[in-house]
Amino acid sequence: MQAHVSVENEFPEDLFNAMAAFIEKHPEWDQYRLVQASVAAFLFQQGSKEPAVVQHYLNGLFQRPRQTQASVQQR
Repeated sequence: MQAHVSVENEFPEDLFNAMAAFIEKHPEWDQYRLVQASVAAFLFQQGSKEPAVVQHYLNGLFQRPRQTQASVQQR
């Protein structure tokens, strides 16, 4: 099982508002997924070759939207 570390951060208000607006328009994302994908993308773009970073980066790019119970029942 993967370890998770809780991180607390203060965002500039305009950045927080942009993040909230993005999440509102894209319900398959939440604040945790967005921050995780952002950190992984930053590290990857800065040259990190750590397998875990690469995996999180690719997951952020290609992760399918979560299926809701209603969408599963429609199938």
